Amino acid sequence: MRRLLLAALPMLALAACQVPGRVAASRSVVFFTSDSAALDENAASLISDVAERAKANPGSPVRVRGFAAPEGSVGFNQALAEARARNVADVLVAAGIDRSRIRIEPRGPVPYEMVPTESRRVEILLGS
Repeated sequence: MRRLLLAALPMLALAACQVPGRVAASRSVVFFTSDSAALDENAASLISDVAERAKANPGSPVRVRGFAAPEGSVGFNQALAEARARNVADVLVAAGIDRSRIRIEPRGPVPYEMVPTESRRVEILLGS
């Protein structure tokens, strides 16, 4: 129980320090298939949910971080990470989020984490 409480303290501190008009930071993750920047139905739904939260919090910035798996050339994977992030950003814009609020951050290839699909992702960070 003590560990659970200690783990919750940073989140409570973040909530207490919210700037008026800004939402507490949230992270949503869109996953991709190998060598693809195409969005599937699940991704579109998740991005739509993020867009609604962003519209409800117009003062919050939106960061879109693109990642790719480590296999293959670094140049290809860097371009793939950027294409993934841009595709997600384009859907956010189409859903009504002003492009000036969105910062695209292609991170390129990253080592596998727990499973290979985790490296093939875009993180959407809303707030701070």
